[in-house]
Amino acid sequence: MAEYYFYIKALHIIFMVTWFAGLFYMPRLFVYQVEANEKPSPDREILGKQLGLMAKRLWKIITAPSLVLCSLFAFLMLHIAPTLLESPWMQIKLGFVILLYIYHAKTWSIYKQLQRGEFKHSSKFMRMWNEGATIILFAVVFLAVTKSATNWIYGVFGIIGLGVLLMLGIRLYRKIQEKNPDA
Repeated sequence: MAEYYFYIKALHIIFMVTWFAGLFYMPRLFVYQVEANEKPSPDREILGKQLGLMAKRLWKIITAPSLVLCSLFAFLMLHIAPTLLESPWMQIKLGFVILLYIYHAKTWSIYKQLQRGEFKHSSKFMRMWNEGATIILFAVVFLAVTKSATNWIYGVFGIIGLGVLLMLGIRLYRKIQEKNPDA
């Protein structure tokens, strides 16, 4: 099985990318669904139905299967090379992966609410939620590439800086959108 390690690793990375693609786009669809719900009829119904269908397909065809396959290949890699679990950087990375599973579960919960027509969150919340996967991705990639239990701290400071920049970008975009709704 060890001779297949790099093939398994490649598949793990491929499904990690597709999983993150789903986690990046799903909250963006949530933003659109919340905003469509605020539109007058018949736009609300037409957009709501189409966005709900897009979210359903994204979740069932890409996001959820990618989680399963990414995890499967990760467990296979750890089975082949269990000494990885002794590395401090891997232990910290797995902590972030647990956060990613939690993020995924909460995203699934929001998806189910919206599919039922329950709008419990604002579009502002959804825009903020949309950045959660980005922050986790930064941490995981920095840890996997540097393989350092301490250098990842620079990545965390970078994540915090990125978060501040994202917040400022969201506010700037909101101001632009208020002046020009078609922006």
